[in-house]
This record gives sequence, structure tokens and C-alpha cells, in this order.
Amino acid sequence: MTEPPPTSRIARTRRFGGLVAGQGIRWAGTRAANALRTDEAADAATGERAAATARELVKQLGQMRGAAMKIGQVLSTVEFTAIPESEREEFKATLASLRDDVPPLPFKAIEKLMKEELEMPVSRAFAEFEPEAFAAASIGQVHRATTKDGRQVAVKVQYPGIAEAVETDLRNMQMLFPLIRRLAPGLDVNALAGELRERISDELDYEVEAQHHRAMERGWRGHPFVFIPPVDTQLSRRRILVTEFMAGRRFDVVKALPDAERDRFGEIVFRFFFGTLNYLRRAAGDPHPGNYLYLEDGRVGFLDFGLMRVVDADYLAGERQLAQAIMRDDAVAVKDGLATLGYLPNPDEFEPEGLLGQLRMAATWYLEPGFRRLTSADIAEVIEEGSSPRSPYFAQMRRQTIPPQALLIRRMEGLVFATLGDLRAGADWNALGSEYWGDGPPSTPLGEQDAAFWKP
Repeated sequence: MTEPPPTSRIARTRRFGGLVAGQGIRWAGTRAANALRTDEAADAATGERAAATARELVKQLGQMRGAAMKIGQVLSTVEFTAIPESEREEFKATLASLRDDVPPLPFKAIEKLMKEELEMPVSRAFAEFEPEAFAAASIGQVHRATTKDGRQVAVKVQYPGIAEAVETDLRNMQMLFPLIRRLAPGLDVNALAGELRERISDELDYEVEAQHHRAMERGWRGHPFVFIPPVDTQLSRRRILVTEFMAGRRFDVVKALPDAERDRFGEIVFRFFFGTLNYLRRAAGDPHPGNYLYLEDGRVGFLDFGLMRVVDADYLAGERQLAQAIMRDDAVAVKDGLATLGYLPNPDEFEPEGLLGQLRMAATWYLEPGFRRLTSADIAEVIEEGSSPRSPYFAQMRRQTIPPQALLIRRMEGLVFATLGDLRAGADWNALGSEYWGDGPPSTPLGEQDAAFWKP
């Protein structure tokens, strides 16, 4: 039986503190023993200790709802270069999937919260309300309901007490810094913590999420192949978010469709997330395949905009210029762009050609022109090449960091890429991408529809 997550401030602080203290003692023991080992044996022992630390981190974060799970999800975008490559991707994949196996709470556990937020019993607010949740994640769960005027809606309800748990986790987050530094030596953990604190605090307030959702719905309203369900502003509250209910085929069903349909679905997913960044300056930090449905009319519906950042226009322009410099093979411009955007803590330590080579290797899937059908094996290969100690760029990657504004952009790119590989979607990804970061012409019929929609 799964151990229930701790809810009190003391219990959650003890969980974080115990993890850090226990691992600190073990790291000290490894360092002491390494003094008597050969260099090769010491490296192997350090790798084993890093892997054990990573496994314990996953275990502890996975047992705690709230910010602890969100911290784990966002950390899945970080390159943990101290972990042996044989275990690194499994660790990152496990972190990324923390949101998938959260059991919902019984209705009685949230009924009081709903009554407080709505200022009336649930039976008065809705004509019908299904007590069994059909989805659950780290901060809340979702129920199906019918409004008094007969509309089908999805009701997202925050877990009782989760706000206090999240606040405790965010205060305790700095206790994890020593462990994270050991696993990712080049990471600016203070900048990461600041971004996490701001983004997760926003996600906890469903009124903020409703603002993001409404902005996304307005931006994509009337689009030929993207649909975002409207928010019910009358029924939504700080801890309740009500949207139009969507019915459609889930990702597991889409994965079994013929190539042509999967390719179309994959192109829409790609265009939605990169279009959102390009046209609305919004980085959607949770492009999980559970958050979109293939609707019967051929559109794809998208959900969950709690983990989102509005990117500064100047910063986004810098990211676009960096992508264009990579496409031109302009090594000097690549280094200048990375330095300006904040990826290089000490720019003088890096050679332009090495940085260009690293980025071209990591972005092979959308830098090489021509049709390419992605697979999970392709994804694993690209990720391994970008994080393996055998890579000629490994040493320089350890000295780089992720600037706060780029954190959700990189997370979005990585999860979209992984989703397309899992989908086995095919396209000329270079041509598609060039429409967004290079102002290229529409490369497909869907691209023509998309360009017409966004045309001023």
C-alpha cells in the first residue's frame, strides 16, 4: 500500500531534512573512501553515489504532492552530468513522470473546500456533479459536472491543505541545493529556485491559471485546428477552475492511428506550442500528452496552463536570433547569443566552434532539412549524445546553466520532442520550425491555415 503523503509543515520539513542529511553523510563517506582509491575507482564510486542520490530524490519527491512533485518535474529538464549515463535518462524520465500516478482523493475530502469557495453546497452550484475524479495531479484533481443551465464542464479542485504544503516545500527547497549541485555542478541553483518559486506560486492560485487560460483561449479562438475550452468565470474561484468539458481521443488512442493521422496530430502539437511561444510570448511549461485531446472534428484541444511564463519580448527575440545563428553555422554569433541570454556564466571559458557543435548535435532533429519520422529510439539517441561523458562537449556542458526565462522554454521543447517521438510522428521538422524562429514560408497545408490565422 502506498504511503500517504505528509501534510503538516513539520512532517514535510523532516522529509526534506532527512533526505539531505542522510545523503550528506553518505557523500562524506564516499569522499573519505576515495582518498584511498585509484582515480578510476574513485570516479566509479562517485558515480554510484550520485545514482543512489538520484534514486532517493525521486522516491522522496514522488511521495509528496504539491511543490515537491513540481520541483521534480521541472528538474527533469536539467542535465545531471554527475550521474552515470546508463542511469541518467531513466532518472530524468522518472522525474518528468511524477505527475502521472497521483491517486485522487475521495469526494468527501474536497467537498468542504468546494462549499467554502463557492459559498454554497455543491448541489446548489451544479445541476449534477460526479463525485469520482477522472484525473488527478500534484496540486488538484478534476471532476465532471453539469451547470444549472445544462452545460457540460470540467471542475478542477485544489487539494485541501495543499497551499500550506506548497509554501512549506518552497521554503525547504534550498535544503535540496547541496544535492542538486552535486548532481549538476554547472547549474545556477539560486536562479532555478527563484524561477520555480514564482512559477509554482502562480500555479497554486487558480485565478492566475484562469488568467493564463483565458489569454490562451482568446489568442487561439477561432483557429482552424486548435481548440482551448473557455473558462467559466462565474463558477471559478481561487481554488476551483471550471472550463468547458472536452470529449476526444486520448494520446494512447492517437498513438495507434495510421501514420497520416499521427503525423497530422504531431504537426498540430508542434505548431501549438511553438506558435504559442512565437505569437503570444508564452512558454507553456507542461506540454504533457495527457493535456491534449484529438477532437472528433479534427481539431486538437489543449488544457492546463498553470505552469506558464510570459517571456520578455527582447529575450524571445534573442532566442530567435540564436536559432538563426545556429542555422547559419555562425559560431561567433552563437557564442554571443548564449552569453547575452545568460547560458554561459563565464563566457571567456568557451570556444565558439565548440558551442555551435554542441547545439547542432542537440538539435539535430529540427536542424536537418527533409522528412524525418521520429521514434523513441531517436529521442534516446539525441539525449544520450547531448549528455554522455563520451561527448566531446561534455566538459563545456558542465559549465553552462539555464537562465530563468529559458527554463520553461527548454522544458517545453524537450517534452514536445519526447511526445513526438513517442507518437512516431513524421514531418520536415526543420521547415516547420523555420516558420517560427526564422520567418520561413508555410511548408504544409496546415501551415498555410495557421499563417492565415495569425496574419495581422
